[in-house]
Amino acid sequence: MLSILAAGSIFFPGLFLLSKRFLKHAPGLKWSEKDAVIVSSRLVSSVQAIMASSAGYIIACSCEDIIEDQHWLTSSYILFAVPYFVYDIYAMFMCHWYKLQVKDHEEEGEAKPMRSAISGYLRREFLMVLHHVVMVTVCFPVSVFWRQGKGDYFQGVMFLAELSTPSVCLGKILIQYKQQHTLLHKVNGALMLVTFFICRVLLFPYLYYAYGRYASIPFYMVPLSVPWQCNAGAALLMAPQVYWFSLICRGAFRLFTRASRHKATPSTTDSESKTSLLPPANGYSPRETDSH
Repeated sequence: MLSILAAGSIFFPGLFLLSKRFLKHAPGLKWSEKDAVIVSSRLVSSVQAIMASSAGYIIACSCEDIIEDQHWLTSSYILFAVPYFVYDIYAMFMCHWYKLQVKDHEEEGEAKPMRSAISGYLRREFLMVLHHVVMVTVCFPVSVFWRQGKGDYFQGVMFLAELSTPSVCLGKILIQYKQQHTLLHKVNGALMLVTFFICRVLLFPYLYYAYGRYASIPFYMVPLSVPWQCNAGAALLMAPQVYWFSLICRGAFRLFTRASRHKATPSTTDSESKTSLLPPANGYSPRETDSH
């Protein structure tokens, strides 16, 4: 157990540092510290998402009995991924810190002290930080110890929620470099909308449906047939997903309505054309959604 935790503790921060160093010093790149930090954090999140969803697919496909069947990868990947959520709180703060420094520089103001930056970060990213803390302090012990080796299928399906993370990360990078007007941004936004809805919003109703089919009971009876802790956990995990999905839908609506409005006014100048297609600051990817 400790060796797997140690491996995750080395892998995710190590990948972040290697990526940042490469982007800063590679010939032909030599990005700024800010750009290297932000892109590297998105890269690590995407790698973790690919690993988690791959593990989830293997686990779900290997469990014929969705309650009793076990797969060694379930607990192993949970242990390996726990350090990621701790690292990601730090990585998100570093992104916030460098963006704050750039903003202060553009406004020709004094750089904010660290204490002010931390409090601003916690206010801005409160829901995501809370989500990560809950994953470490609640979901980790529940998944490894409380389950007592049962329900690996459900754990594997929940890993598949990470399928939406790479498109979220790409969307944030495109917004960072002001590429909201590109076809890639629109295609990625549509992909993010679909994957987030299927893998994060519909995930929990599907788990209830799968158990109802296994137990031969109607879907509406499942909440009354499972322990209350399962219902409470599902509600707590699903609530932020629904909120983040509403932000994605709102941003996507603004983006495509602005695009259609531009097409209806062909007399717009080139500079106005580019501006009119830009969504609000968070585009159609919620600032809180990072992975996971």
